[in-house]
Amino acid sequence: MDARDASDSLDRATDEFLAARPQLFGIAYRVLGSAAEAEDVLQETWVRWQNTDRSAVKEPAAFLTTIAARLAINVAQSARVRRESYVGPWLPEPVDTRHDPQLGAERAEALEMAVLLLLEKLNPVERAAYVLREAFDYPYKQVAEILETSEPNTRQLVSRARKHLSAERKEPVSPADHRRLLEVFLAAAQTGGMRVLENVLAADVVSYADGGGIRGASRIPVVGRLRVSKYLAAFAPRFWPPAETRWVEANGGPAVLVTAGGDPVALLSVDASEDGIRRIMWVMNPEKLAPYVTSLAA
Repeated sequence: MDARDASDSLDRATDEFLAARPQLFGIAYRVLGSAAEAEDVLQETWVRWQNTDRSAVKEPAAFLTTIAARLAINVAQSARVRRESYVGPWLPEPVDTRHDPQLGAERAEALEMAVLLLLEKLNPVERAAYVLREAFDYPYKQVAEILETSEPNTRQLVSRARKHLSAERKEPVSPADHRRLLEVFLAAAQTGGMRVLENVLAADVVSYADGGGIRGASRIPVVGRLRVSKYLAAFAPRFWPPAETRWVEANGGPAVLVTAGGDPVALLSVDASEDGIRRIMWVMNPEKLAPYVTSLAA
């Protein structure tokens, strides 16, 4: 191959990778719950794609998807050990979905913060099977090939993931009701309004504050309507007065960015059903907040 042929080949490889990139990122992000780790997976996928005998690859997108999915599973397996030593509750890293509401997928499945949090309880292979099937609509046969397993086993993996999510999460409310509940919750949290908080929270509500040990966030989840209400009312006088709030979109849903003196302090989002707000998620770790805040300016 002469220099011109090599250059043309690399140009085609670049175009093929860039065309697949949104989907590759969407898969890796859903499996890992981390935009930073997903970017690392994409970088390694690109390196491997460059070093592949591409003349033997009939379907570049399928080949790249296989590489990215397998790499994401490997990273998820090692990340699981790291997250066991994570200080306080771990929450997914938020992503800005204004320009890509489905984040590279056929459907926006497995993109909400609450769903990503629940998927974290599955093993990485189950997670990948669910993501490939439910968000990207891959046929079971192709998912099985990517995961190097049988089609019947793939169906079982997806079925277990579905059952886990349905057992852990009730039917969410409409987008309009979700926004309304978050508005009511925010106003009550800012004023420490116990009665309103108790009315808007589900009986089994859980509040997660992911500070990564850096900020003064609760290092254990706060569970139950009364405990969460008291917790929110107790820290309202010192948390909210210096803060400013901005409505944003994160992971396909409404969220509130809290800043103080121009610096990001927290990203607040909730998971809501007909019973009320069931999960309150405060992303406070600066390493997770900074990339998200930067994306808002793009």
